[in-house]
Amino acid sequence: MNATPTLLLTGAAGLLGRTLHDPLRPLCAQLILSDLPAALQSAGLPSTAACDLSDAAATDTLLQGVDTVVHFGGIAMEGPFEPILQANIRGMFNLYEAARRAGTRRIVFASSNHITGCYPQGQRITPDDPVRPDSNYGVSKLFGEGLARMYFDRYGIESVCLRLGTCTLTPPDRRSLATWISPGDLVRLVCAAVTAPDVGFLIAYGVSANPQRWWECDAAWAKLGFAPQDSAEPWASEIEGICPAPEDPCARLQGGSFLGLGPFD
Repeated sequence: MNATPTLLLTGAAGLLGRTLHDPLRPLCAQLILSDLPAALQSAGLPSTAACDLSDAAATDTLLQGVDTVVHFGGIAMEGPFEPILQANIRGMFNLYEAARRAGTRRIVFASSNHITGCYPQGQRITPDDPVRPDSNYGVSKLFGEGLARMYFDRYGIESVCLRLGTCTLTPPDRRSLATWISPGDLVRLVCAAVTAPDVGFLIAYGVSANPQRWWECDAAWAKLGFAPQDSAEPWASEIEGICPAPEDPCARLQGGSFLGLGPFD
C-alpha cells in the first residue's frame, strides 16, 4: 500500500491515540486528529476535527476525503451497556457507513483481547478460535469485527482488527506477563496495519513477544510484516506475585479484571 493521502486518527486525545500521532505522520500527506471536543481541549489538541461518532451526520462530514482510518475512538473500559452502545456500537456503525459513502479504502480497528476473555488463562488460542467475550465492552468489539467483515465482503473496505492486549508503559501484574504489548510494539503493529498491501479482512492479536503469551497469530503478523520486538519477561520477578486469589474468575480467565466488573443493574 502506498503512502496514504489523508489518514484519520479517532480517539486522538486518548493515551494510545497520543502515542500514535508522531509515528503516523510520515505515513500520510495529511493526518487528521479527532476525538470528542472536551477530550481534545483537555489534551491541548486542535479541535478542528472534533466529532462525536454517535452523531451520524457529523461522522459523514469527518470522513469526507479520508483514505484510511485508524480507529481508536470509543469507550475503552467495561461499564454499563448504554454508554458503550452509543460510543462503541452506534459510533462504529456510523464510522463504517460514512467510510462507505466517502470511498475510504481501509480501517485499522482497535479491537480487544476481551473478545476472547472467557478462555482459561494459559490456553493457547488463535484468531480462528470461537469468540468468548467477557463483558459488554468485549461484545461491543465483537460487533465491530462483525461490521468490519461485512463491509469488506459487501463494499470492499479493507479492515485490520487488532485485538490489543495490555497497552501500558510497563506490564502491571502477573496477567500482563502474557498480555502486555509495549508502546513500541503497538506503534509498529498499527503502522504495519496501515501500510501492508492487500490485507482484505484480517484479525491479529496485539501482544509483545512474551514467552508466556496465550495468543498466537503468526500468519496474520506475517501478512502485515510485523514481528514484536519487546517482552514483558524482564519484569517477571517484580510482578508475578501481583494477582487475584486463585479462586477468583479474574485469576482463572483471560479477561482478568473485566471479569470482576458488573452487572450494572
